[in-house]
Amino acid sequence: MSPPRAPGFRWAWWLLAYASLALGLVGVVLPGLPTVPFVLLSAFAAARGSDKLHRRLLGDRRFGPMIRDWEAHGAVSRRAKVLATVMMAVCAAIMFLTAPRPWMAATGTAIMAAVAIWLWRRPEPPPE
Repeated sequence: MSPPRAPGFRWAWWLLAYASLALGLVGVVLPGLPTVPFVLLSAFAAARGSDKLHRRLLGDRRFGPMIRDWEAHGAVSRRAKVLATVMMAVCAAIMFLTAPRPWMAATGTAIMAAVAIWLWRRPEPPPE
């Protein structure tokens, strides 16, 4: 069952879905830009603005299982948690090596640490 829609805002949900998906795809190749949150946001918005995109995301071999786990259980796989944490640690190290001021790297690292804490507090999907 699809979520309720406000007819006048369907275009806004559609736009958010495609913009989020684009940012998520850029995040695949650009370190520091997260992929998973943007893909999840895209699926959330697509469920309200584009049935076609939502079905396509659910059917995708890479993103589909992650989206289904999130929608059904609010869950993130352990593999995704480890990968995200490792990538955030690498980005933090790069920031401390390249930032013009230490407080700039510390700010970014603190934000990533908060995201990592939130991420590890999410449940893992139930075994199949």
